[in-house]
Amino acid sequence: MPEPIPHVDVDLEDESGHLAELVTPGTNLERIAGGLAFTEGPVWRGDHLLFSDIPNDRICRWRDLPEGPELTTFRAFNGKTNGLTLDRDGLLLGCAHSGRAVLRFDQNQQPTPIATHFEGGRFNSPNDLVVKRNADIYFTDPPYGIDELGPDAKEQTVNGVFRLTTDGLLDLVTDRFTRPNGLAFSPDEQRLYIGDSGGPRDVWVFDVEDDGTLSNGSQFVDMDTHPSSGNPDGMKCDIGGRVWITGPGGVWVVDPNGTVIGRVKLPEQPANLAWGGPEWSTLFITARSSVYRLETNCVGVTVP
Repeated sequence: MPEPIPHVDVDLEDESGHLAELVTPGTNLERIAGGLAFTEGPVWRGDHLLFSDIPNDRICRWRDLPEGPELTTFRAFNGKTNGLTLDRDGLLLGCAHSGRAVLRFDQNQQPTPIATHFEGGRFNSPNDLVVKRNADIYFTDPPYGIDELGPDAKEQTVNGVFRLTTDGLLDLVTDRFTRPNGLAFSPDEQRLYIGDSGGPRDVWVFDVEDDGTLSNGSQFVDMDTHPSSGNPDGMKCDIGGRVWITGPGGVWVVDPNGTVIGRVKLPEQPANLAWGGPEWSTLFITARSSVYRLETNCVGVTVP
């Protein structure tokens, strides 16, 4: 018998008294997929969700069909993709965790590496990525995928955040993080949020200059005092500018001014999240061996 997939009332930790305006108490938190190894990198594409199942080296596709939900393998053996998103043409982009590259998948879903080296050295293990409206790609490069390979495997002197421009140029936009992880643009793309999962357990925010560089970095939210385990990981913004971040204790919801609105608690430690659904008001959350779906009263920033 397949493992039952429970629907439970969402568990809210409302610090501000306003989280219930964004997620209605009693809303079903639906576990739409289970029995996976470690889920990451969700992205909504048209009428289906794609996400990574990293240890099993596959990208999964979930669809809510008239005859019932369907979970299939979309593509396998891509260098253990982690973060996924879409480019401005709707093509799939992926961070190859063990392949040490950023990939673009063509219309036939065949991958091509578009970023593999910086200043002569291989990347560590690209983790997550976002695409600006001008089609520039920003991605994080912590060493999680090479930690077990020994120190000689590391060819980058830093764990950086990089930008790949539309003309193929690569630049390092910041090296201040111990282990940079998730990242997200504000709705107007004037700010870039970046999480550090390497000890500080915090999220920083930067101004995005007209030339694509980052400036005026400052701490946005500190998660290090939270008693639960886990680190800041994936994040997305809604159109109101609130940042939804997977972290210790669940999904954190934070106002643009850095005030913590509250947390959505989950049965498992979440790793990443994505907006989707017909109205872009559905939050899909990857959490260890499962994927969850939650209807909200917000509208997420669309991709692409």
